[in-house]
This record gives sequence, C-alpha cells and structure tokens, in this order.
Amino acid sequence: MDVAMLRTFVTASEAGQFQAAADELGVSQQAVSKRIATLEKHLGVALLVRTSRGSRLSLDGQVFLPHAKKVLAALEQAEQSVRPGSRPLRVDVLNRRIAPAQAVYDFYRAHPGIALDAVAMSDKSAVQAVQAVLDGVVDASFRALPPDQRPAGISADRLLDAPLEILVGPAHPLADATWVRPADLAGHRIWIPGIRPGTEWAAFYRELSEAFGLSIDALGPDFGDEALMDALAESAALATVVGSGDRYVWPQGHDLRRIPVREPAPVYPHVLLFRTGDQHPVLTALRAHVRANTQQVLGDTWAPSWA
Repeated sequence: MDVAMLRTFVTASEAGQFQAAADELGVSQQAVSKRIATLEKHLGVALLVRTSRGSRLSLDGQVFLPHAKKVLAALEQAEQSVRPGSRPLRVDVLNRRIAPAQAVYDFYRAHPGIALDAVAMSDKSAVQAVQAVLDGVVDASFRALPPDQRPAGISADRLLDAPLEILVGPAHPLADATWVRPADLAGHRIWIPGIRPGTEWAAFYRELSEAFGLSIDALGPDFGDEALMDALAESAALATVVGSGDRYVWPQGHDLRRIPVREPAPVYPHVLLFRTGDQHPVLTALRAHVRANTQQVLGDTWAPSWA
C-alpha cells in the first residue's frame, strides 16, 4: 500500500472534491482519481462514492478513514524522530575529565535546555569510535586520528589544541617552576597509568617522548585518578601530564602543582569527527561555539607529525 495513495484518500475525503484534493496536494485531478482507484482495487472495496457535487465516503470508507489517519500520523512521527534537531545530539567526549568534555559542558551551559547527550567511550580506540559514528551510535566523537585513518564518509574539524601541563607534588624538583620547557623534563619520570597500546593517546605520548627524549611510562596497576593524585603528592620523583583544559581535583593537603610546558608548548590535537553532510543543528552550533571560545596557544607549539 502506497503512502501517497493513503494521503490522497484522506485529503479527498476531507475536501469532498477531487479537484480540491488535487490543489492541496499539488497534483492533477487525474492523479487523484488514479491513486484512489488503485487503493480501492487493492482493498477490494469502494471508499468514495462519486456524486455530481464531488464525492462522499462510503460505509467502507468511513470505517477505513480513521485507520488511514493513524497510519499517516505514525509515519509523520517516525519521520520527525530522525529529522535534524528533533533528537539530542550524541557526542563522544572520550573522557569526562578532559578538555573536550569541558568544552561540550561549556556549550551546554551557554545553551541551557539544548538537546544534547555526552558520552565517554574511553574503552574504544579512535578507529572504533569512528565506526560508531558511521554506524549512528554517536553523532560525533572527539579524537586524535590521522587523516589517512579516516574512512570515507567521515569529516574532521580540529577544534581543540590542548596545551600540556605537568602535574607534580610539592617535593618534586620542578614544583616551584612557573613554567618548564620540554627539555627540562628529560631525566624525570613521567607516569601516565592506563595508557593502552594501540590507542591514539599511546601513539601521541610515544611520539612526544621520542621528540624530546622524555621518559613516559604506564608501568604498574591503574587504580584511577584519585590513586594517581595520592602517589604524586607523596613522591619527590613522579610527574604526570595533563591537558590545560582537563579537570582534576584532589585534597587540599596534597598541594599538587600544575605547571605549563612551553618553548615549544606540546599540544594534543582534539579533532571532532562526524558524518559528512550531517545537518544536525546542534552539531553546527557546537562546532561554532567551541571554535569561538577556544583560546589560541601563543608562541611555538609542538604537535604530532600527522597533525
């Protein structure tokens, strides 16, 4: 059964004349007659009785009309559910503590009530996250993915360059520094528990360590951020790396220090990946907001070679 036939029947039954229905639907009177005749043949009953003044519903037509209206209403609801802007934009921020999550949160605060759903697919690699975008599991994902690994149908917008900072305890030799150079970190152990081989962040830290001769490792069990903060507070040797927009908290007594890294400033390139041609209005607004509210990194910077 064709939807156009149903819509034509409902319109003609309410208009009372085929010509009036044709005018409303933007088709010819002949097309209206043909659609209704085809529908009646399919059902095996006469739905409309033709008269000198137009048409009226037959008894079968009166029974069929409310069902036809329900079908059209259900189809309209189905179409509306997936129209751009009719459902929440679903964005993967990778980790709720890092810069992309804070940027999306800032966007939400600037647009209260906007239809938005932030998820953190921290257990997925960049390749898996891109596939989730293609499959429609999420609409977009903040990742650091080289262009040659982006499949067809995926567009990329490099929205956030997050400058790195080191995080150390009060007894660390660099604790009182206003800022440090990457070269100053050589010889210090930088501990980042939880780095998983094959992830984009593992590739980033590997290239960073090779570029500046740094000692970055993930040795030992990962008991979470709180345990990491405890270890830094108690150590005179450990340091870790965080992004300048990352959000971490620790007990006041830990007295941890966040120290910017400059000359050059290493940046982690967060790229928003989304389906090419996606017209979701919230996606467009999110990209514009992040771009307008992200501070540019001043001075020399370093980024991985692919970026």
